[in-house]
Amino acid sequence: MKKIVVAVTGASGSIYAKLLTEKLLLLKDQIEEISMILTENAKEVWRTELGNDDYEKLPVKQFTLQDFHAPFASGSGQYDTMIIVPCSMGTLGRIASGTSGDLIARAADVILKERRRLICVARETPYSLIHIKNMETITMAGGIICPATPSFYSKPTTIEEVANTVVDRVIDLTGLKNNSFRWGN
Repeated sequence: MKKIVVAVTGASGSIYAKLLTEKLLLLKDQIEEISMILTENAKEVWRTELGNDDYEKLPVKQFTLQDFHAPFASGSGQYDTMIIVPCSMGTLGRIASGTSGDLIARAADVILKERRRLICVARETPYSLIHIKNMETITMAGGIICPATPSFYSKPTTIEEVANTVVDRVIDLTGLKNNSFRWGN
């Protein structure tokens, strides 16, 4: 049973956070706990892109950026996976530099120091050299950079199906069993 924290930043791509959380809830037989951090910018982008505030209705524990009493702010909380989706380049930079000025950066620091799974679903284009170097730093520290780059060999026909190609890949990276399209099947 996994304990997962999902962090949502203000980068474009709220659909990824929405669909990922919905899929994680469907996999509840493999998950002990799901917690979530949404930045104020993430909420604004969600409302802009998805036209609702359904993040408020998600049946997960939600924490603010300044809530350092969150269980995953310490290694003793034993969260084994953190997914930042979408992951802004500002958040990526704060994690790479080791600052822990907010709960997302602190939780990512904890996950990395405990040698647990950090998955950053990077959402930016194009990348600058600074972005690439920050990605390299996080990768060398044990994190996984999973750009929000959809695949098309499953022939998706809706925006949700396209976004789910990324979401399914992220779920695979967590180690959860997930029934999704597989190449060659």
